[in-house]
Amino acid sequence: MSPTRRSPDKACVEAEELACASAAEIGRPEWVGEHLGSQIEGDRVVTHLFRCLDPAYPGWHYAVTVARASRAKYVTVNESVLLPGTDALLAPEWLPWKERLRPGDLGVGDILPSGDDDDRLMPGYAQVPEDDLAEEGVDKQMVWELGLGRARVLSEVGRESAAERWYNGASGPRSPIAGAAPAKCASCGFMTPLAGEFRQMFGVCANEFAPDDGRVVSLDHGCGAHSEAAVPAPGVEPPSPVIDEMGYDHIVFDDTTELELVASDT
Repeated sequence: MSPTRRSPDKACVEAEELACASAAEIGRPEWVGEHLGSQIEGDRVVTHLFRCLDPAYPGWHYAVTVARASRAKYVTVNESVLLPGTDALLAPEWLPWKERLRPGDLGVGDILPSGDDDDRLMPGYAQVPEDDLAEEGVDKQMVWELGLGRARVLSEVGRESAAERWYNGASGPRSPIAGAAPAKCASCGFMTPLAGEFRQMFGVCANEFAPDDGRVVSLDHGCGAHSEAAVPAPGVEPPSPVIDEMGYDHIVFDDTTELELVASDT
């Protein structure tokens, strides 16, 4: 069975001026542009569309829905809204704050909590089986690091993420300053290696004159402040030849026959 086709209500379709005046109330009269058409929403319910001329909303349009009650003579405004069109400038899709956060956003006094499900972290303790401590039940035996007793430590995911970020960053081997360095950080006396697994690839620069002072650098990074960098010796240019123009006279011969005779006698 085919659906019943709705017929437009003549009074609602002709209520263009009423809809235009309603659109001007939610904006400004000069922002309401030409009539873009009408849409049938239901029995005696029509939505009129007007172009929005507000410079802040390009591509948007005013949508004013008018309706007429059964057996009523007058049309009334049901709703007036501003809606985006296909070419409208829209705000980006909403994202949770954890996904919007970028490096450098954290300021003084800001709190950035790490969730319990943060895969960059793992518990710093080991579960003890129940039968080992039957009297105390399930206990948590802390794995105390040297001088530290942290509840959570970096997981393998956290370590790999940090290593990839540091190595591919400005303090890695692919930066322009590393390519022009006289030597690598691995042979620099100002480089202090990190502890644990990071020691194999990274250290901290301790040269106050280096651009990476106090920052993590890869061992194959480098800069011009290397501890063993030597000042290049100035090049020695050969002296220009000295010609004594005062010890002899320039003689120009018009006839060289005498020279040939002297040469033949010798």
